[in-house]
Amino acid sequence: MAELVYPPVIGLFRALWKGLDIQFEFEGQDNLPRKGGAVIASNHISYLDFAFIGTGALHLKRYIRFMAKKGAFDNKIAGPLLRGMKHISVDRENGGASFVAALRALRDGEIVGIFPEATISTSFEIKAMKSGAVRLAMGAGVPVIPVVIWGSQRIWTKGQPKNFARKSIPVHIVYGEPLIFKKDDNLEESERILREKMIQMLHKLQEKYPDSHVGERWAPQRLGGTAPAPVIND
Repeated sequence: MAELVYPPVIGLFRALWKGLDIQFEFEGQDNLPRKGGAVIASNHISYLDFAFIGTGALHLKRYIRFMAKKGAFDNKIAGPLLRGMKHISVDRENGGASFVAALRALRDGEIVGIFPEATISTSFEIKAMKSGAVRLAMGAGVPVIPVVIWGSQRIWTKGQPKNFARKSIPVHIVYGEPLIFKKDDNLEESERILREKMIQMLHKLQEKYPDSHVGERWAPQRLGGTAPAPVIND
């Protein structure tokens, strides 16, 4: 079926990226499958993460179908676009339907994007993660691609004003090597492996980031920043 909504929306985003002169750096894009299903599991630090991560798959002509909270789909403007782009609504009161929809998409060969932390991390550290990404991968028999993003929180994040005035902000994204979890693997251990891998990737990415983190509101305290300390329900 032809993609009637995704390409023009991405075109608008690309125009925005160009206007902001965002300094993208993508690493590991070859780890994205050229065909077949896969689960993208990413950290979540900005309202723009889904668009930035999706941009990195376009060279393969792959469109990532992100799982997003139902409230976004209820929005009069965003809702029709999200549905047209075939993203997947997550209703926390009826999570089973969302899981089934994502599982069906994976079995149909789609790439499904998930933020396992569920909400934006205001500490910019990787929080405790929910098991959906691993369970979907196990159920559909597809790999999990761990992804980390850094820099997007400087543009638009939770609890902070939008920063569309400053240009040339570096936004770096790493697509990790696929992780395979089998149906008979221990779920808790598989979740631990995924989270530890993402933390390792994020720390490495932060070490290479060109701008200093010291004293910055967008940086975690671990790096000398002034973001809030991590809490259980961050």
